Amino acid sequence: MSSESNEYHIDIDKDEANPVELLASETGLSKQKIKQAMQKGAVWLTDNKGTHRLRRHSKKLNIGTTLHLYFDETILNGVVDDAILIADESDYSVWYKPRGMLSQGSKWGDHGAINRWVEKNLEPQRPAFIIHRLDRFASGLILLAHKKKTSALLAKLFHDKKITKQYKVIVHGLFPDKTVTYKTEIDDKPAVSHMSLLQYDEINNQSLVLVDIETGRKHQIRLHLSEAGFPVVGDRLYGKERDRVNNTDDLQLTAIKLSFINPFDGVEKTYNLPDDLQPKFKS
Repeated sequence: MSSESNEYHIDIDKDEANPVELLASETGLSKQKIKQAMQKGAVWLTDNKGTHRLRRHSKKLNIGTTLHLYFDETILNGVVDDAILIADESDYSVWYKPRGMLSQGSKWGDHGAINRWVEKNLEPQRPAFIIHRLDRFASGLILLAHKKKTSALLAKLFHDKKITKQYKVIVHGLFPDKTVTYKTEIDDKPAVSHMSLLQYDEINNQSLVLVDIETGRKHQIRLHLSEAGFPVVGDRLYGKERDRVNNTDDLQLTAIKLSFINPFDGVEKTYNLPDDLQPKFKS
């Protein structure tokens, strides 16, 4: 978190308090900045329904509630590329998540998260529920539901490993010309990845690798490849020193395919990422 991060927690001691005026008075921030923070998901309210984001500028607050502001100007001013719609199936949709876009927001804001981006930009407008996650600096296909029932059914498919996920990555080095399975545990949990060489770039000594995963542990693909001696190009966490220090390349890890049986009609659905959005060697 940046040095400009500040948290404010205000217990409401009078009925019908205005959140914008109250936060401006307590924090010294302008009302315009408070309104922007509200729209970007950095203001929360704790009431008899629990703690939830507060976006309505005119919302009247009552005694016994608590107002929260998580203010980080760097985060609130962050800009990401637009997501791209791959398929709109009404009850759910499939999107291309660009590098840098979050799969889910935090208490500091959700304007940079794909579910909020979709809620604001998909027509007709619908709520968007996260079904699965993709690393912030990875790109590719991600599935969102637009009804709670749909969200529950699709989430169960993921839990039951009935959704096929496939990735392409570019790694340093010459990857073996055969299918390799990695089973190194992650956080003491089973993690299985199957990988095969698609193409080798001799000039840059890089390989394009196809990846199928049976489990979805955090950073699974990146960890397995790093441990095997083939770190993903642009991996600033587990990669080569030049990737960690120079930060010249984006993370070359992209989800290219999703496939599952539609729980509503039993029809198999397969979604492929357009070729122009898939990872390629630099010329």
